[in-house]
Amino acid sequence: MSRWKAAAIHLSISALIGSISAALIFLLWFPAPYSHAAGADRLILLLLGVDVVLGPLLTLIVYRHGKWGMRFDLAVIALLQASAFAYGMHVVLESRPVFVVGAIDRFVLVPADALDPKDLAEGREPEFRSLSWTGPRLVNALRPEAAADRSDLLSSGLAGKDIEKFPKYYATYAGHHEGLLSRAHALGALDAKPGATTAVDAWLADTGHHREDVVWLPLVGRDADMTMLLDRHDGRLLDALPIDPW
Repeated sequence: MSRWKAAAIHLSISALIGSISAALIFLLWFPAPYSHAAGADRLILLLLGVDVVLGPLLTLIVYRHGKWGMRFDLAVIALLQASAFAYGMHVVLESRPVFVVGAIDRFVLVPADALDPKDLAEGREPEFRSLSWTGPRLVNALRPEAAADRSDLLSSGLAGKDIEKFPKYYATYAGHHEGLLSRAHALGALDAKPGATTAVDAWLADTGHHREDVVWLPLVGRDADMTMLLDRHDGRLLDALPIDPW
């Protein structure tokens, strides 16, 4: 077997594994429209770069038919590739978005590694006390009524840990979205932002929604911020567009 054939076989196996991984990432763990904001495009490039490129390239470099110790060399390459891939998948799973939180005047995409297990255990409902494996759950974060809790939340926010990282303040989105809608902006407020008018007009044409029925709020992600579109009447999330809301 030539080194090119050996590398091609290795590349085929790696590409299959990479394709399965990409499907899991984009269809299950980082679903649209949140994949860009959560950094899935960057993570998949890193993961596939290691899995699809590094292993077959090393095989191409070291493989020589009949070489003494060739099996050992290939085993080391496979081990290195598997270790790098396992680490990459661990990073992906820790970064996956588990909640889309309506937080006062914006939506925040909360990844798994941003929630402290102790805080997670204090969630009001069972679904607020676990990390989703099938895309982020939509919730709303309600400000506490007790003065002491408000003071603690303010202090925590100044330290960088805001309300969206406390599941004990989560509530179901349906029935608790009036505050968010009251702070939402008309689509006209996006007109001054670069490329926004074209993107919004294209979205309206594709979906059939009327401009006056759609409002927006910022969506804060780990890697990028986007613009979340909502139905003006019932607060239903319609889509997230790659427009910088700030």
